[in-house]
Amino acid sequence: MCEDHVKGQGGSHRAGHGDPGGPADGGGRLTRRTMFVSSAAAALTLGTVTFAEADGERAPAPGTEQRRTVEGTLPPGSPDFVYLPVEVPHGVREIHVAYTYEKPEVPPGTQGNALDIGLFDEGGTALGGRGFRGWSGGARTEFFVRADEATPGYLPGPIRPGTWHIALGPYTVAPEGLPYQVTVTLTHGAPGRTPRPRYPAERAKGRGRAWYRGDCHLHSWHSDGRRTPEEIAALARAAGLDFLNSSDHNTHSAHRAWSAAAGDDLLVLLGEEITTRNGHVVALGTDPGTFVDWRYRARDNRFGKYARQIRAAGGLVVPAHPHATCVGCNWKFGFNEADAVEVWNGAYTPDDEVTLAEWDNMLVSSVRSGRGWLPAMGSSDAHRDPDAVGMPQTVVLAEELSRRAIQAGIRAGRSYVAESAEVELAFSASGSRGEHAGIGERLRVAPEAPVTVRLEVKGAPGATPSIVTDQGTLFTGAALPASGAGSVEWRTTAEYAAYVRAEVRHAPAVPGLPGALVGFTNPVFLGA
Repeated sequence: MCEDHVKGQGGSHRAGHGDPGGPADGGGRLTRRTMFVSSAAAALTLGTVTFAEADGERAPAPGTEQRRTVEGTLPPGSPDFVYLPVEVPHGVREIHVAYTYEKPEVPPGTQGNALDIGLFDEGGTALGGRGFRGWSGGARTEFFVRADEATPGYLPGPIRPGTWHIALGPYTVAPEGLPYQVTVTLTHGAPGRTPRPRYPAERAKGRGRAWYRGDCHLHSWHSDGRRTPEEIAALARAAGLDFLNSSDHNTHSAHRAWSAAAGDDLLVLLGEEITTRNGHVVALGTDPGTFVDWRYRARDNRFGKYARQIRAAGGLVVPAHPHATCVGCNWKFGFNEADAVEVWNGAYTPDDEVTLAEWDNMLVSSVRSGRGWLPAMGSSDAHRDPDAVGMPQTVVLAEELSRRAIQAGIRAGRSYVAESAEVELAFSASGSRGEHAGIGERLRVAPEAPVTVRLEVKGAPGATPSIVTDQGTLFTGAALPASGAGSVEWRTTAEYAAYVRAEVRHAPAVPGLPGALVGFTNPVFLGA
């Protein structure tokens, strides 16, 4: 399938990285390649890269570097994952990996080359991640791992002897193939001490039972973001957030980096964005140190297992941007395993409008079937400037500012989504006999009993409020004044509307099309 060869290289790979090692080993063409198909996606295993002979060669002196370079070309149709085995001898202090690949111009409409990278240790590459040591996707061209430190996205820990694997992920391959080069450098010496991980507290001071604002999907420099956890925390506080969820792509290395950034005024939940080839899902509020594998497609029937793993680790399963147009982003696993769905992702765009409509259709289906319903959320998916942390944000009614209480509010749908902390929505339904229900609740009234629906809005100057039911948008109020505050009431019955929910929108940018959302609520259900 591909041709690879190994070339020994002497000399220092990067300034200040130590003295070069001994003579470069000879480099012959590697011909041992294995193609295997597991219960997950097909994978290709390349020939093994070795650094020490098996004849009892004396261990290199401390500070010695050994280096090997592997080159090859992956053809179109390559498996999702290509593993490069590396035999790591005793006495290695650091593993450093650098890689490059060619990105030729391709005709319009044709996918070019994109190659991700990560690392598994002697624990192996089996699904579940026992050997997982880090993933940077396509965000970095090099990384290192030591006992005492590692590149963000990777886990510090012992460098044990055995077969390690560099994981290559050819996300897309150009018609002429994907030429790549991987250089592995081992530095010998005494191992450092792996620090004991510290994680953020699961409870912050809070305001008792209250509405709390959060951003549950954003990225730090532990994946493809450009901000440190401290920088994100500062932006979250400036955006008026009470909580956030760490959700870097396919790695949990950031979990141990958030303790210094959290505080009594900012609750940090821990999670991951599991980025498969058939859609992305946010693990929201898992136990510290939880890793969730991503190496499967919908056809492998593996998602249910890993969704249950998320919940077993105390987290929520939240499909992210289900109709995003990026390669691999469109959600294909269905929603049976979901606890909530990310309806609004970042700046409001047409794919969010499609997701909003699909979510509303799911509400109608839940009413018809009598089964449970799926609450909606919104998150920024912020990566770097100018991405705004907290735009949008999910506002949750919770008993306290704690991991469990926030999750309970999200799971119950006691929440609304707003484009900023300036926007406040109060939405409820009441009956003629004093019955009352808020967002995510049910107003239990007779089918023909009169129901009054009330929406109060703050922080949305010029925006238009609407009431939406299972029949569609049945009431639209006048544009809000320059103060941004106002209220509307609408009357109905449970016989006429199975649920009511609120939307507040900007004026349309294109006449005849809906304006971007300022905010929207989860539903209030009507009737017994």
